[in-house]
Amino acid sequence: MADKPFHPVHTDQAPAAIGPYSQAVRVGELVFLSGQIPLDPASMELVGAGDVGAQARRVFANLQAVAEAAGGSLGHLVKLNVYLTDLGNFQVVNDVMAELFEEPYPARAAVGVAALPRGAEVEVEAVMAAPAPA
Repeated sequence: MADKPFHPVHTDQAPAAIGPYSQAVRVGELVFLSGQIPLDPASMELVGAGDVGAQARRVFANLQAVAEAAGGSLGHLVKLNVYLTDLGNFQVVNDVMAELFEEPYPARAAVGVAALPRGAEVEVEAVMAAPAPA
């Protein structure tokens, strides 16, 4: 197989992939972070069942861990895609993001979905811009 134009990113501080994908991949200064659901990285169990705020905090903690493994942070995220099983929780996610992000905020889309893996109520994927580690 030919060399791929990207390099995988992995950390034990975020949940392991539950399918055939990488936690993130780096292409130059862009890092594409796979969707995170609110799994505890140690137990791989869903956290915050019934509490979308707690689930969103765990999701962003997982994204932070992957971003750090790639040499960045939540502050380096430039694009987020948020998936919610109930768009009525849109404001809850906004409130959590207001706690964790500073202006200028990343671009974002929010999409209502019928279901998410493991019964999660929120999933977030991201694109990060950060210099490649030396």
